[in-house]
Amino acid sequence: MSEEKAPAVNQLGLSKADYKAGASTMCKGCGHDRISEAIIQACYDLGVDGRSVIKMSGIGCSSKTPAYFLGQSMGLNSTHGRMPSFATGAHLANLDMNPIGVSGDGDSASIGMGQFVHMIRRNPKMVYIVENNGVYGLTKGQFSATADRRSPSKRGKFPREDSIDLCGLALELGAPFVARSFSGDKKQLVPILKAAFSFDGLAFIDVISPCVTFNNHEGSTKSYTHQKEHGVTYHDPFFIAPKEQIDIEYEDGELQEVTLHDGSKLVLRKLEKDHNPAEISSARSMLMETRDRGEILTGLIHVDTEQPSLAEVSGLSREPLVRQEQGDLRPAAGVLQGINDSFRI
Repeated sequence: MSEEKAPAVNQLGLSKADYKAGASTMCKGCGHDRISEAIIQACYDLGVDGRSVIKMSGIGCSSKTPAYFLGQSMGLNSTHGRMPSFATGAHLANLDMNPIGVSGDGDSASIGMGQFVHMIRRNPKMVYIVENNGVYGLTKGQFSATADRRSPSKRGKFPREDSIDLCGLALELGAPFVARSFSGDKKQLVPILKAAFSFDGLAFIDVISPCVTFNNHEGSTKSYTHQKEHGVTYHDPFFIAPKEQIDIEYEDGELQEVTLHDGSKLVLRKLEKDHNPAEISSARSMLMETRDRGEILTGLIHVDTEQPSLAEVSGLSREPLVRQEQGDLRPAAGVLQGINDSFRI
């Protein structure tokens, strides 16, 4: 009888299972679960100590996902669109902790847009992931602000407004690390996450993550729409058919057409290997050119390693504020007077 093989471990002596957490309650085949798997893989590969990570989120399907990875980490499911404030405050109070902020296209591009904008200006050390599916999945799939104007809903309707390109906006606001990937492209997403975890500043990653429930499912007798039209409404039951995860692999510079569960197409183009992400003008041009062709640019779009982080600009000590005494935190009268005078005209 052969001996059972011990699980592989990383440099901390931890197995990949040690980076998991609760069982997912997402719809079968949801791209968000693939992102959680990529985070687990990246942290395992890097040997991240989960106890040094703060998991922060807002409200939405995406904001549930921190419960599914890094079970040893502390976390907070905050208010809708306000996650950046909570994460920034937690980071400044304890620089030893590394925040992961998980948000959605509704959480960041609508009610949380102001928070998103000013967080980029401040540049705290944070891995900021937007799990982008273009719909409000918790409220029956209305268009979000990132829904493309040419993309119909499952009811055949089209958005009235143009979409917000969060990567383009992040570039214009001066984000030092901007990337985009597809939830089913683990080969690309995991390395991007590794780079983000190692970056001293805000690392923004827009991940296209298809919603398997609220794509166009016309004709299904188990759909929400069919029940609404033909049934007696007591509450809103609907059936979610099991789906297989969508995984792809394609080379640098290659165009890849992905067929989603409802038969619709997603066109992706991976950045060329010789693209220099440090050149912001090149990054802007590539985003605009691919967007005009109806393509979604993926890869590390821009990185600026010279931009100082919020902790550096603020002159914070390496001793976390949470471990300092009140006397250390309270400035002397003369120092406080000098601070106040500096704000006077």
